[in-house]
Amino acid sequence: MFDTKHTLIALVDDKPGVLNRIVSLLRRRSFNIQSLTVGGSEHPGLSRMTVVVAGDSAVVEQVRKQLDKLISVVKVSDITNEDMVARELALIKVKATASTRSEIMQIVDIFRANIVDVALDSLTVEVTGDESKMESLIDLLRRFGIKQINRTGRIALTRGITRD
Repeated sequence: MFDTKHTLIALVDDKPGVLNRIVSLLRRRSFNIQSLTVGGSEHPGLSRMTVVVAGDSAVVEQVRKQLDKLISVVKVSDITNEDMVARELALIKVKATASTRSEIMQIVDIFRANIVDVALDSLTVEVTGDESKMESLIDLLRRFGIKQINRTGRIALTRGITRD
């Protein structure tokens, strides 16, 4: 088997220290967390966590089972091979001059992104989508000069009927 990106979704208690315990478990297993997002869920007192790690399927399944044993974890699933909706948010501050501003705005429009801040020497772009959309937009904006990038990491839900 080969290493692949796995998307793990966990429903966890919304309490101090939970994130640290989960990250520590992954660290002890030498997993490099490629993306980690946590936010509120539809259940009061519970948060939904999306963790993207690279690894062999069998090893990731072992880690999933160990996460599932943590008291603060209500449920954890590897949704890598399921039909899912996955998105990311990025803010990109790109250098802009009077001569490049309109071209940048055209590129941003093609990607259905938004300009959220305008300064004399830069534009800040907000874009949501999958990882390949983010990479494509960033690649096109590089030639203008990227000043800063901040990305949220993947959030994901399975499509269709939820099986709780």
